[in-house]
Amino acid sequence: MKPIANGIVLAERVRKREISAVQLVESALQRAAALNPTINASSALLEERALREAEIVDQQIANGLNVGPLAGVPYAVKNLFDIEGITTLAGSRIDRELPPAATDATLISRLQRAGACLVAATNMDEYAYGFSTENTHYGATRNPHDTTRIVGGSSGGSAAIVAANIVPFSLGSDTNGSIRVPASLCGIYGLKPTYGRLSRAGTKPFVASLDHVGPFARSANDLAILLDVMGGPDPRDPVCFRKELPPVAPMLDKPWKGVRSVALTGYFERWSSKEAQDVVNRVSQSLGSTSKLEIPLAEIARSAAYLITVAEGANLHFPNLKKRPLDFDPLTRDRFLAGALLPSSLYIQAQRFRCYFQREMAAVFANMDILIAPTTPISAPPIGELYADFNGERLIARHNLGLYTQPFSFIGLPAISVPVIPSGKMPLGVMLVGAPFSEGLLLQAAQFLEKEGVIGVSNP
Repeated sequence: MKPIANGIVLAERVRKREISAVQLVESALQRAAALNPTINASSALLEERALREAEIVDQQIANGLNVGPLAGVPYAVKNLFDIEGITTLAGSRIDRELPPAATDATLISRLQRAGACLVAATNMDEYAYGFSTENTHYGATRNPHDTTRIVGGSSGGSAAIVAANIVPFSLGSDTNGSIRVPASLCGIYGLKPTYGRLSRAGTKPFVASLDHVGPFARSANDLAILLDVMGGPDPRDPVCFRKELPPVAPMLDKPWKGVRSVALTGYFERWSSKEAQDVVNRVSQSLGSTSKLEIPLAEIARSAAYLITVAEGANLHFPNLKKRPLDFDPLTRDRFLAGALLPSSLYIQAQRFRCYFQREMAAVFANMDILIAPTTPISAPPIGELYADFNGERLIARHNLGLYTQPFSFIGLPAISVPVIPSGKMPLGVMLVGAPFSEGLLLQAAQFLEKEGVIGVSNP
């Protein structure tokens, strides 16, 4: 049960027949069986499917065929992705009664074509509404760095399964920060691409106008390969970008020349712990940023994102809110009920402000390439703790870990949470934000920081 290496390293070893895909998958399944009773990252192990896919990869290699850039690499997905033959729970009790999915989600199909092997579905906050993965129905997922602490959410199981070295990458969804928050608290990489860059077809929606999907990984290179493998138009998702985009992985082979970057101040420092501010300073200095920038409308953007979230989420689940309110997680139910009572005028005003904020941020990126901010204001708080200290203010942790992620997903900007190497403490992430479709630039910056020794994944 040796720890998993980065995905592209493993795939190369499989292609060279130094190790078989079946051996890789068996190792991942053994680690999952050993560690999952403690961390509760997985909601279902897919042993039969994973071994079948691995056997196909090994046979293709034996026949001299090209098996793709992820040959034999085991991975996991958040349990709101459709997996053929498995009921898509979305972290809920209610959806247990649904029939199994008839087909795989688009991204799972694309990963399978690239040679990856699906080994698990992962735990999450109910219906993706939460930042802690303390699931009422299926239990809390525990942080591999300290099992008394949360992993963040709502894609917490997907982050934990990578942080625990069970698989080298996984998939999650990010509506208000649900990839970046757990990436920060678990000390791994998490990418929220530009809105519409990756297909959401075959995933359970939460807030259609805000929902993104994206990967967790253990290196910038893996994120780049994953983005290229999973990208491309998909008529099954009406917001998926209609044109093929240039691959980003080749950009990481080019020398880093530096770009215009700036650390965010004001709102993005107000609730940040000293540790969060320190890691931002380390990244800023390495990227050559010598100034700071305030975005005065960021707090309003976060508030508007909340209005849209509760309104659209409540609308989606309104039939079950009326018929089966006691089958919801109480915190999820109560926020949905509040959204159902929201006047339509406030929702419309929030959408109007969204357009305005988008134009304001476009003006910022006319003069800047990368914005730098804490991913989360604090490191992972203890499981079961309702309140946490946000730079001297006692705030509800489950609601406020996405303080800094929401303003950017609100307008669909690409953002990556990169892990700062901890010094005997819980990890924290730094968020790099760019203009639409600038993922390649963000990943270049992340790779540069890796080589400089500023960021990187530390094993629990």
